[in-house]
Amino acid sequence: MSFDDKVILQFDSWLEPFLPAIAHRHQSFTKWKNAIQEHEGGYDSFTKGYLKFGLNPKEDASVVYREWAPNAIEAVLIGDFNDWNRTSHPLKKDHYGVWEIIIPPKSPGVSAIPHDSKLKISMILPSGERIERLPAWIKRVTQDLSVSPLYDACFWNPPPESRYVFKNKAPPKPRSLRIYEAHVGISSSEPKVATYKEFTTNVLPRIKDLGYNSIQLMAIMEHAYYASFGYQVTNFFAASSRYGIPEDLKELIDTAHGLGLVVLLDVVHSHACKNVLDGLNLFDGTDHLYFHEGGKGRHELWDSRLFNYGSHEVLRFLLSNLRFWIDEYQFDGFRFDGVTSMMYTHHGIGTGFSGGYHEYFGGNVDEEGVVYLMLANDLLHTLFPNVITIAEDVSGMPLLGVPAHIGGVGFDYRLSMAIPDKWIKLLKHVQDDAWDMSDIVHTLTNRRHLEKSIAYAESHDQALVGDKTLAFWLMDKEMYTNMSDLTPMTPIISRGLALHKMIRLVVHALGGEGYLNFEGNEFGHPEWLDFPREGNGNSFHYARRQWNVVDDPILRYRYLNNFDRAMQHLEQEYVWLDSPQAWVSLKHEVDKVIAFERAGLLFVFNFHPTQSFTDYRVGVNVAGEYKIVLSSDDKQYGGFGNVDVNSRSITTPLEWNGRKNWLQVYVPSRTSIVLAKV
Repeated sequence: MSFDDKVILQFDSWLEPFLPAIAHRHQSFTKWKNAIQEHEGGYDSFTKGYLKFGLNPKEDASVVYREWAPNAIEAVLIGDFNDWNRTSHPLKKDHYGVWEIIIPPKSPGVSAIPHDSKLKISMILPSGERIERLPAWIKRVTQDLSVSPLYDACFWNPPPESRYVFKNKAPPKPRSLRIYEAHVGISSSEPKVATYKEFTTNVLPRIKDLGYNSIQLMAIMEHAYYASFGYQVTNFFAASSRYGIPEDLKELIDTAHGLGLVVLLDVVHSHACKNVLDGLNLFDGTDHLYFHEGGKGRHELWDSRLFNYGSHEVLRFLLSNLRFWIDEYQFDGFRFDGVTSMMYTHHGIGTGFSGGYHEYFGGNVDEEGVVYLMLANDLLHTLFPNVITIAEDVSGMPLLGVPAHIGGVGFDYRLSMAIPDKWIKLLKHVQDDAWDMSDIVHTLTNRRHLEKSIAYAESHDQALVGDKTLAFWLMDKEMYTNMSDLTPMTPIISRGLALHKMIRLVVHALGGEGYLNFEGNEFGHPEWLDFPREGNGNSFHYARRQWNVVDDPILRYRYLNNFDRAMQHLEQEYVWLDSPQAWVSLKHEVDKVIAFERAGLLFVFNFHPTQSFTDYRVGVNVAGEYKIVLSSDDKQYGGFGNVDVNSRSITTPLEWNGRKNWLQVYVPSRTSIVLAKV
């Protein structure tokens, strides 16, 4: 755990002036880790808080319930099991503010609290006021919108024969991550909330067929408002009941493992829903139990509460929450949402990051938030060596992807959030013939190369109503009229199909050490995403994925799907995401051509809107005969079939564009080709 300046400077020599700040946060991290070791028995014991707190059934069918609520002066467990009696089951409080009750079996082997029955904790405050809350560590909540939007807490304790038993081992940690980001609820063509079981049956085979090796599930942690996209979490240990029961989610993950897919959870520890009656807010009547009090504990933009990462019990709650999702559901890792908000006191609100290092280590940094992330990553990688952690950070914080024990924040990957923004700016504001090839390459390669990045062409936020996906920016209303093979290939559709494929391939091959796609975008989903809400008459019409259009053999969406499949399988074969950064030999601003080599492959992109090139000379380092292994112009991908994929190119041993050899290729307008040595 000793801090070594030299190790940090090997990652980035420009960090030298900021070594004291980095050493200070590492010292805080070490202090917390040592305290957890000394007082809690280490990470393994500390992160099993979910076995101590909340409702835990024992082998003799008794139930132990513990809750941290130091402000309460009385506490009683009430529910269906005792006819909501506010006196029959009082809890006892210890000197740490933890309340406890042990409820003996109703009869030998029979729990006094029936499985899936409703309950609450009822508390009396020093003022004499009585408040009632859902247990903070509750593992199951349900919502009946015909009665109330509020959640009910349920005691999930199915009989042994109804408990899901995992059958498949998790697959090995992938060398290169190809992530399919998905939302269970929208994963049906029907206007409804889809279920875990439907996702397992209908969507997992699609993901496997496409060649992705990882799934990132959104909106699993229970959230009060469906339209929040899962980002207003009320119950951190409860899998959303909208999609089914906990056993169904376990079956989904187990089935994915059987298909060779790792499953990541989109975890929201950056903030919490401000709901009081079914959330954590004002849990024991105080403003400061799990959160900072006052303005420091409120996120102005998200209208939510902010955790106090400097609290011992908050750390127990959040770190145990991570452990719980792995132990109970066998998730393989996490995408941490809102990391920028956690690491800075301004939470990224109204702040642009210039890249100046003073922004990352100055007074605007929330050291408690950074140290929490260091602890989270350190414990996960200590207890679960194959775990995968990804940071959603827009700031570009140095050392985010460096192990915590040597001074970094500890993530395996960071999301390259500037890449989707670049494509939107180009498609909105720049004519095709004015695209700057050097600028595109810079955006795709401008990353901290000793820290791994996940590249993506478009984000899930762009799919939401009010914004547009890449496909919509490219083809707009013609997606409704001209995506059938029975209609003419219009210039707009031709351009849209071509650029959609090229953008995704250049991002995949050049942009990072991992790749992410949001479900439906692989085939250019024809409509935005709009969850049922008051403003749209609570309609599910746009809260779904129209698999029917990609399955229709006469619609052109299937071409984009075919290309995405080919791209993923090609990466699986050559593993360029796990290879050193590409060598870019050509960024030709007049020809609009980009050429680079990675993992033994030669990638050539012709972004010119009208000009095709015959016998175009491209540099390549390794001599030999090359064949085309992927052409976006293939007819099976909606192209024109002008590129002969059976042709061969033989190198000439003369230097070209800084490479030892050159070869010649035919690259039509708006076409990308990938060549491999024979």
